[in-house]
Amino acid sequence: MFYLDRVAEALATKRSSFTRQESAFQSTLAAYRRVLSALPQRAATAAALQDLLLAQPGAHGAQPLAAYDAWAARSPSPGDLPVQPFGRAFAHHEAARTWAEAAITGMTTAAVDGSQIQPWQDAPVPVGLVQAGIFVNPHDATRPYRKVVEIEVLAPDELAPLAVGDDDGVTPEALVNLRRFELEARVLANWMREVAGTPRPGVSVPPDGPVPPETALAILDGSLIVSFALKMHPVLRAAYVLAVRDLLEASESSHVPLVAYIDSSRARDLISLARALAPELPESRRLYDAHLWGASMAWGDCAVPWLSARGDVLEQYGAQRDAIAFTYLRATADRPPARVEMPAWVARDSVLFGRVMDVLRAEIIVGNGYPYAIETADALAVISVADRERFAQLFAHFAAESGWQVNMPTRKAISKLQRR
Repeated sequence: MFYLDRVAEALATKRSSFTRQESAFQSTLAAYRRVLSALPQRAATAAALQDLLLAQPGAHGAQPLAAYDAWAARSPSPGDLPVQPFGRAFAHHEAARTWAEAAITGMTTAAVDGSQIQPWQDAPVPVGLVQAGIFVNPHDATRPYRKVVEIEVLAPDELAPLAVGDDDGVTPEALVNLRRFELEARVLANWMREVAGTPRPGVSVPPDGPVPPETALAILDGSLIVSFALKMHPVLRAAYVLAVRDLLEASESSHVPLVAYIDSSRARDLISLARALAPELPESRRLYDAHLWGASMAWGDCAVPWLSARGDVLEQYGAQRDAIAFTYLRATADRPPARVEMPAWVARDSVLFGRVMDVLRAEIIVGNGYPYAIETADALAVISVADRERFAQLFAHFAAESGWQVNMPTRKAISKLQRR
């Protein structure tokens, strides 16, 4: 039982500690904002800012694009951050939906998400499953939307741990997570290639009728910069990087814009840029790019796009090391802005960038604060606890027909397998 009154009393006794921490955080945040808002005074153009950054050692977090020039030329007021205003305000949600419908009509969006079933520990014959759902919506009353689910069952030889040291193996669980990521990326990359008429063998979701690339948008739930893989064994890290590089290649070769949507981001690219220009800034591991914008962004506003230059895993992207741009988009009034990543060629085209952001805004309006396309793909791909139990029963029946003895997972184990 949870005793709210006693918890409230305990919190009150620690109020001064929380207050000190919050005050220190806000002071640090204000210092970083001052550095970013003063950029036009230090560098009036992207080229000048790039020269300043190149004079500093190490990775710089971010590099300016041409959009920086337009922002700096507007002579922003003191305290203004590099923001591109949406420039619209809606009197009510009906007005917002009317705008969204006009902005997205005729645009075909495709979003992908996935789920997995991990092998249960006491099974003598390991088995896993991954699936990816793609939701393709032409936003055209004459053409239906489509929902397609791709499934892969992972056999024992695909789940065999890779021994790389006494206590540093690539586990079956890690391999299942990788295969899910690879499947999501492959489904979305092949959809982009189908739009361009250059599909590859394997997972394929042909468009329902011709889709000009300039009216298409591919949406990934997650990041194109797989920094999380830095802590993994090189075999896994290389596979994650390869999957993302294939997505980037598919987008560029098909001319279909691609965006990766991160609802709650802990990226620090602009934090690193500010520290590169002002090394005296205090370090704070609690401070992320998403915290920077505060009241400088109204709903629908986005940050000036930047090229990610954080180093780390991007050093392993080869020719695509400098191929990922990012912005931040205010999707809700009560949350920090979402991070949106995209191929650099999309961000460099101001007209295309504006169109892509409008499509995202429309998706967010329809989804009441979260892109509807991703929300639908998630619902399509999710594997419930009941689904996991049915899979276990199906596999047990399959094993019995094959003459094997397989222990069913306990309900506790099934509950633990709820990890998505």
